[in-house]
Amino acid sequence: MTKFPHDQFAKEYLQELLSPLGEVETSKNVTAEVREIDVWFQPTSFEGEYVQSLGLLGKMAATAAIIEPFRNPVTAEGIFSCVVKLLNSRAEQGRRANRQDQRFEERQLPMLWILTPTASEALLSSFGFRTPEDSEGWGRGVYFLSEVWRVGLIAIHQLPRTPETMWLRMLGRGRVQQGAIAELTAFPLDASLRANALQLLYTLQANLQANTPTNPTMDDEDQELVMAIVPLFQQHLQEARLQGLEQGLERGLERGIERGREEGREEGQRLILESFLQVRFGELDPLTLTFLRSVSALPTAEFTMLLVQLSMLPIAQTDRQQVQTLLAESVLNNRFSKSGQLEERPVTLIPYLLGLSPENLSLLLSELPQLSLEKLIARLPDRSN
Repeated sequence: MTKFPHDQFAKEYLQELLSPLGEVETSKNVTAEVREIDVWFQPTSFEGEYVQSLGLLGKMAATAAIIEPFRNPVTAEGIFSCVVKLLNSRAEQGRRANRQDQRFEERQLPMLWILTPTASEALLSSFGFRTPEDSEGWGRGVYFLSEVWRVGLIAIHQLPRTPETMWLRMLGRGRVQQGAIAELTAFPLDASLRANALQLLYTLQANLQANTPTNPTMDDEDQELVMAIVPLFQQHLQEARLQGLEQGLERGLERGIERGREEGREEGQRLILESFLQVRFGELDPLTLTFLRSVSALPTAEFTMLLVQLSMLPIAQTDRQQVQTLLAESVLNNRFSKSGQLEERPVTLIPYLLGLSPENLSLLLSELPQLSLEKLIARLPDRSN
């Protein structure tokens, strides 16, 4: 669970988008009084098509940059703190150049970018932020101090609602952020970039929900944000289902179209379940992975109900017992409940099933459709009752 989910999301999000263009560090320490730079970027690639797809963020990536995203509107103290980081970084680069007996060039200095959801005219004018000329091509919502400072501020709520600003509006608040999230569903981008952005949004959603027990009064804005991400998740599930259907149809052509459709449904459900578990619970252990194939064979209604049950579990990075118990229960119910055989011993079998090694469990699950309840019990470890 992340204490500051929005801050973590902003760092990981910018790192994901900028890493194809250069070296990105998050939470980078600078000398003097230790201060962390949220995102440090050093360009190493200038791939035109990718830079263009990032729009305004791609233009920012033309030079080395310190990027400081704020979840709440930046204050005067916040701006001062960011400028101190810039000056400390500049001093550190100067010392490094001296040690290496190299010439210190101004063009190598980073640009400080302050990303704030809103900024008042009073705050901007008090620091002397200026609006760039139209010929400079930055557009509305972008401000600069005098050139020598190398400081830019982006007031996200002022950015025009265009594809070029979508990636930065994703770091705004309220309707601005929700609008950018909605645009992501139809934005014609590289599939892997779009998928990675979705994964980060799902993680943000999971962290916000995970923080609810410690902060039961989640503000309305965060609740609306969680709800805004839900349609993306549903679309992602549908895309996974269609992908699985296509793969299953291809493999099933030689064995008949109907079988191909069934394989497609199962493959789609496996992709959905694996993606869902990874987003919500992190890297999956071997025992959990062993259940995926059997669970993917569940009827669609039962599979959907399982997803709902899994979504209600608390997020834990190490303990998978509740997840594995639900998966095991679903598999056993699907195999035996129609015959009424599980009514006698519904829960007692699961701990022994989970006590098997991944290899033995995989073998047992592959044979489960042919096993009676008595034969299954005989295959499990010795029990005291």
